[in-house]
Amino acid sequence: MVKKIIIVGGGVGGTLLANQLVTKLYPEILRGDVQLTLLSNSPDHYYKPAFMYVAFHLFFNDELKRAERSLLRPEIDFRVEEVIRFNFNDQILETASGKRFGYDYLVIATGCIPAPERIEGLKEAGDHFYQYAPARQLAERLSTLKKGRIFITVSFPHTPNVPHQCGIAPVETTLMPDDFLRRRGVRNQVEIVYTYPTTAQLMRNCLFLQRPTAEVLPNLFEQKNIHFQRGFTLSKVDPDARIAYSEEGDEQPFDILMATPPIRAVDAVLYSGASHAQNNEGWQPTNHETLEVYGLDNVYVIGDTVDLPISKAGGACHNQGPVIANNITGKIRLGTNVSVYDGRVQAIAQMGLHAGMPLWYDYQTDVLPTPPTKLGGLLRNGFNRGIYWAVARAML
Repeated sequence: MVKKIIIVGGGVGGTLLANQLVTKLYPEILRGDVQLTLLSNSPDHYYKPAFMYVAFHLFFNDELKRAERSLLRPEIDFRVEEVIRFNFNDQILETASGKRFGYDYLVIATGCIPAPERIEGLKEAGDHFYQYAPARQLAERLSTLKKGRIFITVSFPHTPNVPHQCGIAPVETTLMPDDFLRRRGVRNQVEIVYTYPTTAQLMRNCLFLQRPTAEVLPNLFEQKNIHFQRGFTLSKVDPDARIAYSEEGDEQPFDILMATPPIRAVDAVLYSGASHAQNNEGWQPTNHETLEVYGLDNVYVIGDTVDLPISKAGGACHNQGPVIANNITGKIRLGTNVSVYDGRVQAIAQMGLHAGMPLWYDYQTDVLPTPPTKLGGLLRNGFNRGIYWAVARAML
């Protein structure tokens, strides 16, 4: 009987994993013993980390996307179908078009979405860079600002030990406006304030989600006259008065509010019944080592939908993909998982418009900061402009 593998989600996690599975299971696919299908709600694939650059006019829409079909091996059955219901008991997926897909092995790769509406006033008054349209709006604000106050703040999920999307992004988008405004010649008339919540995952009074980097940031910010404050947990925003309020009782005025918004799983995952995450956030209960969803047979999860204590970023997917590919292959050929995920994440952080800082960490080792350099910036630019697409194709 044909074994059916379905991946739901055409982001970097789902795309690279689909390609890796073809490589692993090529003999079975060639014989017709395994069928691999990828379902996505869009025909296009977006390089989402580049939305951050849109806010500084460094990327435009057509540079950010490729046709999803062009990134996939020809052996993959790609369908533009939005999954609206997971029936785990019967191993069936239902889509918005009314179609039903049965599976033997399932991978949830649906990512997460910004939910600024979960904080009073934030949707009306805040800006963020996690989607294209909001990033374009932020670009217009930054390009016309001549004086005033940019207030930057970070919100974490309510689920304990789960980080916000792309851990280093708030730091990147604090240093990039500094550089951008200096090039515009108005930096002396603009105050930049970076804040971080009292509790960040399991730590308190930090400026980043891992302590070694939090110890480096103050000196870096001081050099650039960026003010910083620990212990600001955003609770609500007054759009008319343009004031952000914290759970700790503080209030901060702003001309531009750059807020890392609350995030949640997509609707189909949110209401699938598998998650026990707080505040109806929808994170899937994930086995730290095998990346299976606890309580479900042959269901795996990759990327931003996990409840793991590691960054929700492409640098995590790059390491999770081979583990899931090996484990599904092991299940089909040997009846058991064969690989373990160690929590590894790697990235090159954008430290200003042209400098970059390589970083990596895993479950056991905190991120170790390296000096930001122009060479690091060239590496990041190379990744943005070409290497990413090779990663999505599972060529690297």
